Amino acid sequence: MQDDKTYQASCHCQKIKFKFSWDLAQGIHKCNCTYCYKTKYQKVFVKHGDLELLSGGNFLATYHAEPSSWPKDHIHHYFCKNCGVQVYSKGFLQMDHEIFNGWFYAINLATCDNITPEEIISAPVIFENGIEDDQMHPPKVTQHL
Repeated sequence: MQDDKTYQASCHCQKIKFKFSWDLAQGIHKCNCTYCYKTKYQKVFVKHGDLELLSGGNFLATYHAEPSSWPKDHIHHYFCKNCGVQVYSKGFLQMDHEIFNGWFYAINLATCDNITPEEIISAPVIFENGIEDDQMHPPKVTQHL
């Protein structure tokens, strides 16, 4: 049974604001790919319909890593044009999985305004081996993530 909570989130300058529903039991993802590693991107995944942009759509800019094993235009990292904070990524996967069967968002955990330290500590951590394009399995070494 899911225990979704609605979280409020924003970039640093507050130009971009959004909210999303998320179940703490789904865990916080940490990936070793070069993008996540360089940005220290800790993320939570939600289905496409579970995120609502409240304001600042005109401040959203996007970055798409090239080359990428993902189909072109199927994963974009969105950030604020004003303060530079990455707020979320939007991607598409088609697989037998509740979240990853269609469009989804990977939300930057650091943007959550109403998450408590206790919630972060109690959430399971899920490691992804993105450097080897094997996101569904943890890498051999995770201490640096």
